[in-house]
Amino acid sequence: MTTRSYTSVLAVFQRDRINIRLRFAKPVRERRLDRRRRLALFAPNSIFALLRWERGPYGTALSHLTIMRTVAPGETCLAWPYVHPGAETLLFASGWHKVERVLQTVDAVEALGVDPSDAAPDYWQHVHNRLRLRQPHHAYTVEQHRAWLRRRELLS
Repeated sequence: MTTRSYTSVLAVFQRDRINIRLRFAKPVRERRLDRRRRLALFAPNSIFALLRWERGPYGTALSHLTIMRTVAPGETCLAWPYVHPGAETLLFASGWHKVERVLQTVDAVEALGVDPSDAAPDYWQHVHNRLRLRQPHHAYTVEQHRAWLRRRELLS
């Protein structure tokens, strides 16, 4: 697999100014660029969560959490800051209250013993849609995860 078939994600940390980090991920390779920056490379169809917080002059300027799926070369994707060349968005939460709800959902998936990057992409889209409608979302279940694993096996 060539370097061009990977998606790169840049994590950045500057104390009290900016924090862009991977909340969950399974990168193929990671490289520390310097004290404040780290680069992660992902194979196509990898799922990861990018948490972004930035401070403004009066406190938090933005807080976002985006769960994305990397795409193969030639597939359509959205351009995102810190993600090259881009990725498919499964879930986007903006504002600390929504981000916190998604983080609680990620914690609940992990409590099942499931790595969130292995959870069904459809589930993250479901959470996104319910979040946008300000409605509660369904909990991820072990049965749902088993069904997703079987489906993924059949598709590959």
